[in-house]
Amino acid sequence: MDNGFQLYGILLFAAIAGILLVRLWSVLGKRTGTERRIDPFAPPPPRPQGAPPRIQNGPFAPVGAKDGPVIEGQAVRVGESAPAPSKTPGAQAAKAADPGFDEQAFLKGARGAFAIVVNAFAAGDYAALQPLLSPEVFEQFSSAIRARAKGQEKEPSPLAAVNSATVSASAVEGTTSIVTVKFVSDQKTGKDGAAEEHVDFWTFSRNLKSRDPNWTLIATKGPDAA
Repeated sequence: MDNGFQLYGILLFAAIAGILLVRLWSVLGKRTGTERRIDPFAPPPPRPQGAPPRIQNGPFAPVGAKDGPVIEGQAVRVGESAPAPSKTPGAQAAKAADPGFDEQAFLKGARGAFAIVVNAFAAGDYAALQPLLSPEVFEQFSSAIRARAKGQEKEPSPLAAVNSATVSASAVEGTTSIVTVKFVSDQKTGKDGAAEEHVDFWTFSRNLKSRDPNWTLIATKGPDAA
């Protein structure tokens, strides 16, 4: 009698285990060898069409971003006066509007932008210029490139060195931060290509509401117009 009861219990538990295994199989399925392995170190997948763009690298991109290409060339003085900033000297206005404004990081990016624009202008590289310039400034640079004699659209870079870059003034207009930088550089514009000191004032702007950390060049001028 006891043996029959034990056998019945074993068969009952076996039946229950079988049912559970069948249900587990139906939920998990079986491995076919084609399953996609999750790699925690794999790069992120491509963004779907229409998705908002990622923040691009550039002179003002966060520290650690990959540097852009090196382009040979020179810059042009646009000749338009920069938008008159407030009478706030230095970066005080920019810092007041944006507590996260890092003056040293900004100036590092500004120096990079200065070199890229100077080189890209000489090289006649519209693609390198366009992301860094406002539409108005880009058109002025483009016009100067087109005005060169045929066959001389590309010139050697005159830029020998960027000696200093300092914030000369800043302002905030609505949600736009405006910062003017004084650049002192050596450029090979003298007789027989001798390097001469050049002073330029370039004005950059950035929408404080934007996630894009990059700034746009909106005006350039020489020391006489400063």
